[in-house]
Amino acid sequence: MPTTLHRFTITETPAIAQAIDIAATTWPEIQNDRAALLRRIVEFGSDELQKHRVDAIEKRRALIRAGAGSMTGVFPPNAAQLLKEEWPE
Repeated sequence: MPTTLHRFTITETPAIAQAIDIAATTWPEIQNDRAALLRRIVEFGSDELQKHRVDAIEKRRALIRAGAGSMTGVFPPNAAQLLKEEWPE
C-alpha cells in the first residue's frame, strides 16, 4: 500500500519472536497478527519510555531542590564583586 511514511524491515530473531509470543498472550485479540503485535510492542515501549523519562526528570528536579541553598554562606556576600575586581576591563 502506498504511503509517505517511513517503513521498516525487521528480522524475526529469536529475541523478537519471544517478544511477539509474549505479546500474543498479553493481547489475545490480535494474537494471530504478528505485525500488529509488533506495532503494539513498539507503542507500549514508547509509552513506558515516556514514563521513564518523566520519572528521571522528576528525580533530577528533586535532587536539585534538595541541594538548593546548601551552599548558602560558603562565599562572602560580595564574592561576585571581588571576582569582577580581579579582571581588568
